[in-house]
Amino acid sequence: MDERATVAGQVLDVARGHGAGTVFGLPGVHNLAFWNAGAAPLVVRHEQAAVYAADGWARTTGRLGAAVVTTGPGAANAVAAFGEAAAARSPVLLVASEIPQTLRRAGRVRGVLHESRDQAALFAPLAKAVFTPRTPAEVAAVAGRAAETALAHPRGPVYLDVPADVLGQPAAPTPSPSAPSDVPVTGLDDAAAVLSGARVVLWAGGDAADHADAVAALATRLGAPVVASFRGRGVPPTAHPAAVGLPPHEPEPAALIAAADVLLAVGGDLDGMNTRNWTMPRPAGLVVVEAAPPPDPPEWAPDATVTGPLDAALAGLAARVPAAPAWAPTGMRATVLDRLRRDPATADALHLLDAVEHARTADTVLVCDMAVAGYWVGGYASAPGPRRLAYPVGWGTLGFGLPAALGAAAAGHPVIAVCGDGGLMMALGELATLVQERLPVTVLVVDDGGYGMLRYDQRRAGHPERGVDLVTPDLPALAAAFGLAATAVGSTAELRAPLAAAVASGAPHLVRVPAALTPPRTTSPRWAE
Repeated sequence: MDERATVAGQVLDVARGHGAGTVFGLPGVHNLAFWNAGAAPLVVRHEQAAVYAADGWARTTGRLGAAVVTTGPGAANAVAAFGEAAAARSPVLLVASEIPQTLRRAGRVRGVLHESRDQAALFAPLAKAVFTPRTPAEVAAVAGRAAETALAHPRGPVYLDVPADVLGQPAAPTPSPSAPSDVPVTGLDDAAAVLSGARVVLWAGGDAADHADAVAALATRLGAPVVASFRGRGVPPTAHPAAVGLPPHEPEPAALIAAADVLLAVGGDLDGMNTRNWTMPRPAGLVVVEAAPPPDPPEWAPDATVTGPLDAALAGLAARVPAAPAWAPTGMRATVLDRLRRDPATADALHLLDAVEHARTADTVLVCDMAVAGYWVGGYASAPGPRRLAYPVGWGTLGFGLPAALGAAAAGHPVIAVCGDGGLMMALGELATLVQERLPVTVLVVDDGGYGMLRYDQRRAGHPERGVDLVTPDLPALAAAFGLAATAVGSTAELRAPLAAAVASGAPHLVRVPAALTPPRTTSPRWAE
């Protein structure tokens, strides 16, 4: 039998047909059928990394990301990364094997290898949907629906599990896809009434990433400056006249938002991390534009809501509001960065930013871990376009940076993965994946000898520094043990040329720089400043 005609091959074909050009995974005794089915998944070193990599692919491409893991502990290892995808509205399909149907007994656990009472229940609180087909016909019926569910707005990860003995069986015929239905745009007239004649700040959330031109056109029509969420960075590009290019946590953009009459939020992300737990000053008026209603009611009740395909929604608003001149001051980004550069407390961080800006190209994706350096790059680096930043601020999952960079690089982009020494230890095995696959990832490790963000929290609160100082290996020597090129840099002030050389090489590379950076205002201990 042609192994590509198996259930496992069918599932991989469905994933790839929905945009998952590379599927990530880890083989186990129950899911080897995926590696017998034509183009095999890219092998990582931990199941959590497989889902992070799929998430990195999805955030970079806007298409489906897919991962396959084995039964029991393999599936359980993937939960944290799956939760990050949920918090970030990332369209990820996770496919796990289950114990063979021939060994399952209804209502009881017998102790079969990797058996659990209800494996899918691990994912149910986080998943947009859970599918548990148990026959080839059921798999054929739901696999496409699982991928489409992940991609439909509001997007999110979907869990699918299939018994091990079903994966190797011949695939059943795939049903014909149903024709997509037209989705109307609602709420345009009410929203236009609120916006007309008002001073507007446009908020670009992550779901606007595929609609940057339409956002820019509406902002120009309204004369509105654009403040982007972490997921929305690059909508529009930082060089666009309307782009503020700064996080709303800094006092200058915060004052700009507060001075408006209406906040026009397109594509979500009015969440706790972006709004300082909703203490961000905002104007009296709020208009929300979403592709689909969110699963939970918003914290801030809008005065008007537009729902529907975003390009049509934004064009409909532009046609209904009068043209207005730009009202915001220009040059705010340069002014703020200059202020931070001249402040001794943040000068090292600005050296880091300058080095990253110098090393990157317009095609480079910046993947940040939950480290102090990641907060700086994720919040303050320029964005030449959408989907050039992946940052796990949604759920705050430390260890995201390196494995998510695998996904972004597999999608065809050079990548700078900005990590701390503590977070890198959580995904250290993926250095081997990086070398084996020869992916163009430069791992920039800002080493402060432990958990620098938590150390700052303890100092600020007047608590003893406990649990935050870590023994860190000689990272260049460790990289060499993996067969990975490495460079040690003495300080962030010396980082510019070595980082640029590493990125320009197009080969995997680790750059280590020691620095104890002061966290930026995007970190919660500094929100009240």
